[in-house]
Amino acid sequence: MTTQWPRFDRPYVAAIHDITMAAAAFVLSLYLRLGDDFWSQTKDFLLEGTLLFTAICATVFASFRLYRGVWRYASLDDLLAIAKAVSLAILIFAVALFALTRLELMPRSALAINWLLLMGMLGGPRLLYRIAKDRGFFGILEQGFDGRIPVLLVGAGDIADAFLRQQRKPGEQYRVVGLIDNDLRKVGRYIHGVPVIGVPNKVENVLNKLRKSAIRPQRILIADALVTGTEIGDFLELADRYGMTLARLPHLTDFKIGEAAMVEPRPIAIEDLLGRPQTRLDRAAIAKLIEGRRVLITGSGGSIGSELARQVAETKPARLILLDHGEYNLYCIDREIAEHTPTLSRRAVLGDIRDQMFLDQIFGTEEPELVFHAAALKHVPLAESNPCEAVLTNVIGTRHVADASQAFGATAMVQISTDKAVNPSSIMGATKRLAESYCQALDRQDSGAKAHYVTVRFGNVLGSAGSVVPLFQRQLAQGGPLTVTHPDVARYFMTVREAVELVLQASTLAIHSNSVANEPSGAKSGQLYVLDMGEPILIQHLARQIIRLSGLRPDVDVAIEYVGLRAGEKLSEELFHEHETLVPTGHEAIRLANARSIELSLLAQRLTELAGHAEARRIQPTLAILRELVPEYRSEPPENAAAQ
Repeated sequence: MTTQWPRFDRPYVAAIHDITMAAAAFVLSLYLRLGDDFWSQTKDFLLEGTLLFTAICATVFASFRLYRGVWRYASLDDLLAIAKAVSLAILIFAVALFALTRLELMPRSALAINWLLLMGMLGGPRLLYRIAKDRGFFGILEQGFDGRIPVLLVGAGDIADAFLRQQRKPGEQYRVVGLIDNDLRKVGRYIHGVPVIGVPNKVENVLNKLRKSAIRPQRILIADALVTGTEIGDFLELADRYGMTLARLPHLTDFKIGEAAMVEPRPIAIEDLLGRPQTRLDRAAIAKLIEGRRVLITGSGGSIGSELARQVAETKPARLILLDHGEYNLYCIDREIAEHTPTLSRRAVLGDIRDQMFLDQIFGTEEPELVFHAAALKHVPLAESNPCEAVLTNVIGTRHVADASQAFGATAMVQISTDKAVNPSSIMGATKRLAESYCQALDRQDSGAKAHYVTVRFGNVLGSAGSVVPLFQRQLAQGGPLTVTHPDVARYFMTVREAVELVLQASTLAIHSNSVANEPSGAKSGQLYVLDMGEPILIQHLARQIIRLSGLRPDVDVAIEYVGLRAGEKLSEELFHEHETLVPTGHEAIRLANARSIELSLLAQRLTELAGHAEARRIQPTLAILRELVPEYRSEPPENAAAQ
C-alpha cells in the first residue's frame, strides 16, 4: 500500500505551512528564552508581535518564492534560499521593533533563537518530505533491503553516485554491498553509506572477504567509463568462476539533455570487450565535407556502407544516392534513412559496379560530388574458390567507380580497404591491394582532374555480415561447438560505428589536405590512410568471452574446436607493408602510409587484360596477372581451380 502524503508541492499549502511555522517559531522562541516568566513578560505585546512578525515573514517568503519550490525535489539551493529569507525577515522585524519600542519589550537573544527555530521548522519538513517520497515512510525508519539483489559496483565516480541515489528509492532491485575503485585514496571511505572496499586488481580478495562475512554479491556492475576491454574480460572471467553475472551501467553522456536518467544495468556487449577509448572527432570538419553536397555510396546495403549512409544522412547532404546489387539490403537501408531523415533527397539504385555503362549512366544523371566506395567481395574462402568474381568486383568494379568519379567531375572518391591487402595471402587481399594501387596511381597522375582518390584501410569490423562474431553466435545458439581455425590466429577489431566515423574523419584530412606534415596544400599523392586498430585479439579468446557472455562456461558447457587454417588465411594480419612510410596526421587514430604505386599507363593496360581473362573465367591467366601486379601476393591456386 502506497503512503498518501499531503500535496506540499502546491503553493497555497506551502504558504499556509510556512506562515504557520513563522508564528509558531516566534512564540516558541520567546517561551524558550523566558521560561516560566513567558506569559507575564509577553502578555502586553505577544499578539501584536506575532502578527507583525508573521506579516513580515509572509512578505519576505513570497519575494524569495519559497512557496514555489517543489518539496519533492528539495535541495541545498532551497535551504540557502530559506536561510536568506529567514535572516532578512528577522532583520526587518528587529529594525521595526527597534523603531517602535527600542527593543525594550523583547529579549535580543530571542531573535537568535527564533532564527534557529524557523530554519529548522521550514527546512526540516521539506527534507523529510523528499526522503519520504524517495524511499517511502518505512524506508526512513529501517535500513533493510529484503529481496534486493546484492551487487558489487566497480567505480566510485558520477555513474556510481547516480546509481546509488536511484537505489534509495522504493521498489529498486539492487543493494550495493561495496564499491571498487582505482583511486587508493577512496578506499575505506563511504559514498551514500556504501564503503569503498578495494581496487580492481584485488577484486578476488574482496569477494573472498565478503563471503567470509556471509555477504555474497550476485552481480558485478561496471560503473566506470574508463574500464578497459581487458579489465572487462578479466571481470567476466572472475564472475564466471564465482557464479556471478556481469553487467555495466550506461555512461551519463548517453542521456540526452533534459532526459530523466534511469541508470539501469545492461548486459555486457561484445563491443565492450574491445574497450576502445572514445575517439576524438572534428565533427565541424566532417559537416563541412558532407553538408550541401551530393554523396554516392556503393555497397550501401553492407555493414560499412549502411553505417556510412546513416552517418552521412545525419550530416545534411544535398542528396544521397544509395547503390547496391542486393535488393533486400538496399530496401532496408533506404527505408531506415526515410524514417530517420524523411526530408532528405535520396535515391536507391539497384545495380552492379561491374557494369561500366550502368555506372556511367548513374554518375551522369546524379553528378555525385563525393563517392564512398564500400562495395566489395570480402569473404576469403569464397574469393579463393571464385577468383574471377573477386577480381571483377574488387578490382574491375573499383576501376569503373574510380573512372566514373573522374569523368563526371566528382570532388573525391574514398575507397574502403582492408588489412588483408598488406602482404596478401588470399585472393581477396590481393584484389583489394590492386584496387588500392589503381586509386593511388589515379591520384598521382598529373592530368588536371580535380578528383582526389583516398583509400582508408582498417581491420575487421565487429559483428559485420560474414565476420566471426555472428558465426560464433549462431554456433552457440545451436549448442556448439565454436569453431576456431587455429589457437594462435589473431585479428584486429573495431566497431562499425567507430570505423565509419574514422573513415569520415580521414576523408576530411585527405580532401582538405592540411593534416600532413611536409605535404603542400592541395597535394595529390595517392593518399592511403590507416586506422589505429589497437591491439590484435586472439580469436579463441574472443570465442571464450562470447560463451561467458551467454552465461555458459567454455570447455565445460560449450566446446571450442580447432579446424585448421582455411585457404588464404594467415595467423595474423598487418596494417602496413614494410616499405610503406608512415606519416603523422592531425588525428591520433589515423596514420598516413606513403605506399608504393605502379605507373598508371602500365597498370591500366594490364587491368584491361585482367578484365578480359576474368570475364571469360580463365582462372590461371587471371591469377598470373594478379600475382604480377601484386608481387607480394603469396598463395597456391585453389584446389578446385581448373586450368584453362
